[in-house]
Amino acid sequence: MYIPIGRFYLGGVTFGGPCNGKISFVIDGTLLAPPNNDDIKKETWINFRYIDYLTVSGGGTVDGQGKRSWSLNDCHKNNNCPTLAINMGFDFVKKSRMNGITSLNSKAGHLNFFSVDHFDITGVNLKAPGNSPNTDGIKIALSSNMQISNTHISTGDDCIAMLSGNTNFDIYNVTCGPGHGISIGSLGKNKDEKNVKGLTVRDSVFTGTTNGIRIKTWESSASTIVISNLVYKNLQMIDVESPINIDQKYCPYPPCNKLGDSHIQIQNVTLKNIWGTSRNKVAVKFQCSKSFPCKDVQLIDINLTHNGVDGPAIALCDNVEGSATGRMVPPHCIN
Repeated sequence: MYIPIGRFYLGGVTFGGPCNGKISFVIDGTLLAPPNNDDIKKETWINFRYIDYLTVSGGGTVDGQGKRSWSLNDCHKNNNCPTLAINMGFDFVKKSRMNGITSLNSKAGHLNFFSVDHFDITGVNLKAPGNSPNTDGIKIALSSNMQISNTHISTGDDCIAMLSGNTNFDIYNVTCGPGHGISIGSLGKNKDEKNVKGLTVRDSVFTGTTNGIRIKTWESSASTIVISNLVYKNLQMIDVESPINIDQKYCPYPPCNKLGDSHIQIQNVTLKNIWGTSRNKVAVKFQCSKSFPCKDVQLIDINLTHNGVDGPAIALCDNVEGSATGRMVPPHCIN
C-alpha cells in the first residue's frame, strides 16, 4: 500500500491479517487524523494486527492532530475520562520493521506494541510538545526481541515505556527530550503481570527530560514479578531532572494506597559510563523495596554533576545491594 506525497484525512482503520507473503506499507505523504477524538471510534487510529513480515516505511508523517484532545486527559482526577486514540499500534505482529516515519501530535501515545516479536524500529521521529499529557513515544508490553535505534523522541510523557512481559531489547542511538525518559513500568498495579528481562539502553542522549533512566513499581503492588538483566551504558544526561531513578514507592494518585512495600524484585542491573548534568541535587536515586531489596546493582564510571545553590550532587540509597568501581560522582551509597 502506498500513500503518495500530499495530505489525506483518514478515520480509524485496522489492517488485520493473517496475510500471505510480505506486506509493505509506504507513507510518503501526510495522513491526518480527525481532530475530534470521538470521530476515530477506536483506541488506536492506525492499527496493524496478526501480520508477519510487515514493513512500514517512507519519509511521510502520521499526524494525530491531538491538540484539541489533550485538555480531555484528566484521568488522574476523573475516573470517567475518555480513552484517547494512539497514533499507530501493532498487535501480534512478528518479524517486521518500521523506518523513516514521523509521528506527530498524537492524542495519546505515538506507537504502541502488544505481543510483538522480532520487530526493528530505526530512523523514526516522534514529536509532541513537552506539555502534552500521556503522549508516550513508544509503549511496549508482552513483546520480545525488539531493536530501537537512530530514533528521536520529543514528547510529553515517557520517550520509551517498557511494561509487563518484555524480554530481550536493544535500544541505542536514541535522543530523548523533552519527555519523561526511558522507563520500565509502572509495574505492580495489576495481578497478572509478567517478568521483564534483558534490556540494554546504550549510546543515547537525554536532554531536559524529567528522568533519564527510570524503573517505577507501585507501592503495595498486586503482583510479585522480577525485573532483571538490565544494562545502561554510554548515556549522556543534559540538564536532566533525575538522571538515574529507581522508584519502588510509586504512588501517583488514588486509588493507590500506601499500605506496604513493593513486591517486585529488581536485580542484575549495570549502570556504566553515565555522565552529564542533573537539575536536582539528587542525581542518583535507588528507592528500593524493603521486602525485596534491589540486588546486584553495579555502578561503573558515573559522573553526574549538579551546579545549584544547594550544593553538589548526591546519591540516595534505600535497600540496595551491589558494587561501585571507577569514577563515582556523586559518591555512591550502595551496600
